[in-house]
Amino acid sequence: MRYREVIHAPLWLLAIIYFFLLSIVISIWAALGNNPALVALAAVTALLILFYFKSALIIEVDEKELRVGAAHIEHRFIGDIVNLDNEAVRRVRTRDADPTAHLAIRFWASKGVQLFVNDERDTTPYWLISTGKALELIKALKD
Repeated sequence: MRYREVIHAPLWLLAIIYFFLLSIVISIWAALGNNPALVALAAVTALLILFYFKSALIIEVDEKELRVGAAHIEHRFIGDIVNLDNEAVRRVRTRDADPTAHLAIRFWASKGVQLFVNDERDTTPYWLISTGKALELIKALKD
């Protein structure tokens, strides 16, 4: 493995979600009492932990291919790679977006890379990938 990055949800997002879910627990407590509220609290906490791990974006580069989540592409089909800052990522995923592009993005990750696909059989023009370490990812893909 030449490169591996895991992008998890940030703490601020988890706190907001947890506070919203706690309002449901308070409603259950007010209507049904302590025991159902404790069960709901345990369920809400387990749900948040599940969200934390399931929403993670895993990026891996090895000798043969790039894997982003469940998608993968061989190195020989990767063309140009562009490092994108926050403003460029916002443009590429909104105004300048191609509907056939592969998006592996998380809204809480502000930077990313755009990989153009060099395969005439593939209708996907590019991949847009959220990453916090764009230069390291580009270096791993070019080596």
